[in-house]
Amino acid sequence: MKQHDVPDDGVTFDQPTSDPSDSPGTLTINQLLVESRIGLERVHPGDLEREIAEGALVVDTRPVDQRDRDGDLPGAVIVDRNVLEWRLDPSSPHRLPIADDPGRRIIVVCNEGYSSSLAAHTLQRLGLKRATDLIGGFQAWTALRKQSD
Repeated sequence: MKQHDVPDDGVTFDQPTSDPSDSPGTLTINQLLVESRIGLERVHPGDLEREIAEGALVVDTRPVDQRDRDGDLPGAVIVDRNVLEWRLDPSSPHRLPIADDPGRRIIVVCNEGYSSSLAAHTLQRLGLKRATDLIGGFQAWTALRKQSD
């Protein structure tokens, strides 16, 4: 197995040396993650407070068990990952009232910064061009806070 670097967060993945996909156009999850991050201006955990002060909408997509275990993210709106697109798409009749501005900065936060990259990329495809995510997710934000204490 060889190592494959994923941009922005320094995490590496074990990846087979041969392409596991047999059909053209098929990606591995690692390739999809890299592709998804290309258009994101990802937010460093140390910049999250400033982004909130400047009006960014922070969306915590962590499951309830992770939030119960690790705590809440102050200032974040909780939206289950399985309904994220419906709650944030300004054209959706099921959108949250705070999701009426397609130009608003949206920062998606998951536990470690992987599924949030995929989600932010999807939001961008829905027209929310300023959607992005938090590098390293909630765990990186928590670790930074502990360093500050």
